[in-house]
Amino acid sequence: MENKTTASVLRIYLSSTDKYKDGLLYEHIVFKAKEEGLAGATVIKGILGYGASSVIHSYKFWEVSEKLPVVIEIIDSDVNVENFLELLKPVLASVQYGYLAVTQKAETIIYKSGNKRNNQ
Repeated sequence: MENKTTASVLRIYLSSTDKYKDGLLYEHIVFKAKEEGLAGATVIKGILGYGASSVIHSYKFWEVSEKLPVVIEIIDSDVNVENFLELLKPVLASVQYGYLAVTQKAETIIYKSGNKRNNQ
């Protein structure tokens, strides 16, 4: 992406314990975004939250697993984000307890890519 361009931000709200096949769903989505060549993806772990179920999840409550809210943010051009979301729809349909996906327009102010690494 170039500087001073418009972009789309895709935010996907999930649980840290949501699975896809044999792995974590948020990991699958990030690796899929990289595979598809999207500009960037970040997973943000929440410390407190609830969704449509109205069940509050927090790091303070004792649970067998650390079930916390996560937000995946993916930023790229409008077209790339829309195409990626279409690819994800069948994957997201497998989420048992629900999710939320939203897009938002953004203007990139500064974008500097770093040196590419060969790992992952």
